Amino acid sequence: MLWSDPENKPPKELRDAQDMIRRAGLVLALAMLVGMLVLGIR
Repeated sequence: MLWSDPENKPPKELRDAQDMIRRAGLVLALAMLVGMLVLGIR
């Protein structure tokens, strides 16, 4: 590896986008779980 090689880290925009997608996935999973519970109770 040369000293002039770029670091192996993704750019900040990509990391932010990945965090946002991860959060959206968690919210979606929770919403589906709550929906299943509500439908199951009825």
